[in-house]
Amino acid sequence: MARSEITGKRRMRACNVSHSNIHTHRWQKVNVQRRRLWVPELKRYVSLQITTSDLKTIDKVGLLQFARRNGYAI
Repeated sequence: MARSEITGKRRMRACNVSHSNIHTHRWQKVNVQRRRLWVPELKRYVSLQITTSDLKTIDKVGLLQFARRNGYAI
């Protein structure tokens, strides 16, 4: 299942809405990518499955701080 390892984000339930306003349920999947990230504090690479929105936040605050904020131990 597509799921972020740090934040735990996963698919959400959404609706297709037709022209006649009939709602049919569907799954809205998250954009999960497998990435190998450099952690300067540990001086090594870490492989993670994370969402693209998590990647943007990691670029801003750093991987260790983002992991601590979300309760994930690296």
